[in-house]
Amino acid sequence: MSHAIQDQRPVRARRAHAGGSLTRGGLPRWAPAATAVLSTLLGCAAGLAFGLQSKVQWGLIAALLFVAATYASSAVVENTRQAKDRVATSVIWVCFLLAVIPLVSLLWTTLSRGVKVLTGHFLTHSMNGVTGFEPGGGVYHALLGTVQQVALATLIAAPIGLLTAVYLVEYGKGRLAKAVTFFVDVMTGIPSIVAGLFILTTWNLMLGFGPSGFAGAMALSILMMPVVVRSTEEMLKLVPNELREAALALGVPKWRMILKVVLPTAVGGISTGLMLAVARIAGETAPIMLLVFGSQLINGNPFEGAQSSLPLYIWEQYKVGSDASYDRAWAAALVLIAFVMILNLVARGIARWKAPKTGR
Repeated sequence: MSHAIQDQRPVRARRAHAGGSLTRGGLPRWAPAATAVLSTLLGCAAGLAFGLQSKVQWGLIAALLFVAATYASSAVVENTRQAKDRVATSVIWVCFLLAVIPLVSLLWTTLSRGVKVLTGHFLTHSMNGVTGFEPGGGVYHALLGTVQQVALATLIAAPIGLLTAVYLVEYGKGRLAKAVTFFVDVMTGIPSIVAGLFILTTWNLMLGFGPSGFAGAMALSILMMPVVVRSTEEMLKLVPNELREAALALGVPKWRMILKVVLPTAVGGISTGLMLAVARIAGETAPIMLLVFGSQLINGNPFEGAQSSLPLYIWEQYKVGSDASYDRAWAAALVLIAFVMILNLVARGIARWKAPKTGR
């Protein structure tokens, strides 16, 4: 035992004196927080000293100081490898904050300015008889139009997009599959105004139909379809081939295997992709302006007559330029955000309900 202890002492001594060893002292747990606070104070001081008016510049200076201070302190106390690891972690946190801060600022501004007129009266009345410069009125006609148009667009685009993705993953081979993939990629980059002009040319001018919510829904479905196809295709590719092979080995027909095994396994990702597509079209204004025209009255028939929508309502109220119209525009923006959030929560609930159960 004494010989073993004597043999270990030189090793410990060498480790203790090794400059690049992993056993050197480490920074305390509160060091990153203290570095962040100190960098923030120095960034604010630098901004004041150099007369920088933008708080964004202050934040960027503080972020650079935070990364530099993290590397310097870790390199001195720990070692170079640990310093590089901490710098990578710091850069990730800085990028996260740069992405989250504008989002939080947007949500806070919308919430603080939108709650001024967001009442039951605002949600249950239209702008009928209310001029843009006076207070009052509501958003019910625009909310009804958005719900109907998004629902119709989803009914059109979701089945087509889902079946197209199933074809590309499960059946698609050869030139037809390549052509479908190419056109889906092309449709992904189509501007919304182009989709609106296409429906305007075919549905309104060539076939002679007037403005309606259904015409706007068809344009929105064109924008929604490639997102549904691409997201569903990627989710179906994530389903393990072993599940398909096991079902086919039991003699299950391929269509039944897709219906009972593949789709339930990927239902969570499919519903999430569907909600991304809904969020993409819920804020479109150009096709609605071309095809739905907008209206200050409540129109519950999406197949006849002009309708309104929340994005178009926001644009109309902001265009007026009065304090009352600005308040209505922010309140409508808050309603639109809440509408998309509710749809996402519903989709997550459906995905959790329909997802295959794990465990015994």
